[in-house]
Amino acid sequence: MCASGRPIALLLCCLISSATSSPVSIFTPAPPPSPSPTILPPPPSPSPGDPETTGEVGCPLTLSPSTLVVRFGDPVTANCSVSRIGFSPLGWVVSLAAPEATTDRFQVWRVDRMTDWSIRPTCYALSEQGQCDIHLPLTVYKPPDNVSISFVGPTGPMLEGQQCTLQCTVEDVAPVENLTVTFYRGRTALSQQQSNISNTEKKPVTDIFSFNITLSKEDDGVQYWCEAKLELGPDGPQRPPVVTSQNISPTVYFGPQLVCPTKLQVREGEGLRCEVTGNPQPSVTWFRDGQVVVLPTHSSRKDAGKYTAFAEGLLGQKNFTVEVEVLPGSGTTNSCNEHFLLAVLLIQMINWL
Repeated sequence: MCASGRPIALLLCCLISSATSSPVSIFTPAPPPSPSPTILPPPPSPSPGDPETTGEVGCPLTLSPSTLVVRFGDPVTANCSVSRIGFSPLGWVVSLAAPEATTDRFQVWRVDRMTDWSIRPTCYALSEQGQCDIHLPLTVYKPPDNVSISFVGPTGPMLEGQQCTLQCTVEDVAPVENLTVTFYRGRTALSQQQSNISNTEKKPVTDIFSFNITLSKEDDGVQYWCEAKLELGPDGPQRPPVVTSQNISPTVYFGPQLVCPTKLQVREGEGLRCEVTGNPQPSVTWFRDGQVVVLPTHSSRKDAGKYTAFAEGLLGQKNFTVEVEVLPGSGTTNSCNEHFLLAVLLIQMINWL
């Protein structure tokens, strides 16, 4: 069929025949694969109540006051404000009298009577970036109901040289970790102690403090007492709550004591004064040259010499020897001896204070 006919017809016939017997393959490149979407991790949420974390993300909340110290049963007021727009709503998370969230720039939390010992108020604000919050440090305190002091130890009379324990009991106080107890002897502070109780619930507790003393004759009749003080810091009351105990005065028994110089000078005409004390007061007998004598009220040269006092009391007996010198000349005072006696009396008065 291709061999006969005109040349143009022959050419067309051949082309059509070739296309029919051997089809032409056309390559079409595949489209490039579409990239997979990248998933970013969500931003970390701020930790509730962590001022450093909220500060790092620019939490614009402010509390007024920044800290609170309130007595149990008293009213409480605190304000939370936000300094930038875009943080709404604003609210409080608190276990007592929580107000509803607001779209205003500030919100006041108010309690008529504080009755929660472990309350933890937190102010929060929401934004497109998430939530920011700030914790209000709040301390609820209560002075002790009663403070008392007593002696703890063997029963019976207290003896000179005996060790005993002063015990101070502080009843129903909170927070006990802010409690300081001071023991006093007269106006002198003896010891200052703090509580060792760990009270996570912050409720009132009773604590007992102890202090050991060794008794001397100067302790007879001295007043001991203790003081309980709540140290609440600069945000607490200007005058820290203080409760004191009653005074207790021990009766200390001690043996005979000589209250005069062992070498005593008197002038002619003066009385020979020398005392022996004790508790209970001992019986005293004076001897001179083995004979019982009475101390002279008007001394003369013949009264010079050695005198012996035999003292006997509840705690035993004791002898004292006094050497007396009678100076010439008449006089109505013996300044040296009287100064000595006056010094002894002053020392005893100071110890009693």
